Amino acid sequence: MRGLRLLACSYPLVGSTWAQTGMTKPISEACGPSLVCVNRYANVLPYHFYRNVTTMGNISSFSDTRVANGSMLEEVKLADFLVFDKQRGFEILGPNPSYEFMFTVSDAVHEAPVYVASQNKLYLSQLAPPPGYLPQLVVDLNLDPPTLTEYLSDPPVYAPNGGTFHNGKIVWGASGGNRSIGGSEQRVSLRTLDPKTNKSVTLINNYFGYYFNTIDDLAVHPSTGDIWFTDPQYSWFNGLTDTAPQLPSASYRYNVSSGAIFVIDDSIGQPNGIAFNPEGSIVYMTDTAAVNAPIDPKFGHPGSTFNTTQRRTVYAFDVSEDGTSAYNKRPVYMASGFVPDGLKVAANGYIVAGVGRGVDILDPSGQLILTIQTNYTVQNFAWTGPELKTLWLMGNGGISKVEWALAGQELK
Repeated sequence: MRGLRLLACSYPLVGSTWAQTGMTKPISEACGPSLVCVNRYANVLPYHFYRNVTTMGNISSFSDTRVANGSMLEEVKLADFLVFDKQRGFEILGPNPSYEFMFTVSDAVHEAPVYVASQNKLYLSQLAPPPGYLPQLVVDLNLDPPTLTEYLSDPPVYAPNGGTFHNGKIVWGASGGNRSIGGSEQRVSLRTLDPKTNKSVTLINNYFGYYFNTIDDLAVHPSTGDIWFTDPQYSWFNGLTDTAPQLPSASYRYNVSSGAIFVIDDSIGQPNGIAFNPEGSIVYMTDTAAVNAPIDPKFGHPGSTFNTTQRRTVYAFDVSEDGTSAYNKRPVYMASGFVPDGLKVAANGYIVAGVGRGVDILDPSGQLILTIQTNYTVQNFAWTGPELKTLWLMGNGGISKVEWALAGQELK
């Protein structure tokens, strides 16, 4: 845990800098071990305050805001948890919340976490670098302490970027495409993996002959069993595929029984995370268009840049009663940090989103209740344990876990 120093209950007024009207004092205060409560969302800050603009190489968060020569928000940066709504925040955290850094991993993207309760193991992926990396990773939670090892399915799955558990199998969105990965051709696809037999099967790998772009994230509708997935263009930007995008960025629904693929939405710039509320009546999707790049095959894979003025938004859609379409799109949250990457919905309907160096917890209207702060960029996360109250986070350089009272949805 990060150490904390207690904050004073008030601040002196020193000239015009501190005399800003409407400011709640204290702006923030220690409210538990490695917990800091931010009062009234720090909605009035004294002048002069400044926060660096995020770049791909330097992702800033609210705690990086400099106020009064950097002296007023020091404790905010040191906390594991920032509480914005005390009543609901403490309910989420429970009596003994904890944050623990578990594994140091490479600076590659770490994604697609899927918990297999019958094995008490957490499967996840490591995307390039190195290019063409095929094994996935598995955390064995039966051991104390847990172990992290490599895992290779048969046939191998290249670069899963999104994943879930359904009908006894892992469902992965494989985001890479190449003619010679592991001695065979791999294409962006939906794949299943049977954790009992180690066998993987391809469900879909094209849209009427076109390669998909990435298949970034996916979710299974709780009533119909259809697989909904997002398809941005990141694999080309980041060198995970040898083929430039052939399709616009869009989100789709795959009907398992018929094999048909339906376009759900094509209005989002770079659709990324996707998750259903427990009833399946609302689907949330994120737009991470703030991370983008030009598409020109002549110049190869350009990498990605961050533009803070572009969309980094969580959207909500109503889902039709038959579970086949999404409508009534509306924004519910603009990420406080980076972009809303990994996205899940808790058992009580709260939205959980990875936002760079941390995870934000929102109510269904998009009100920020609580932030988990990390010292690495979080790409995704998954609940584990018998009560699904342990949250494992993973990303560039780190894997950590949170013990709290917020339970995840049971995946069947």
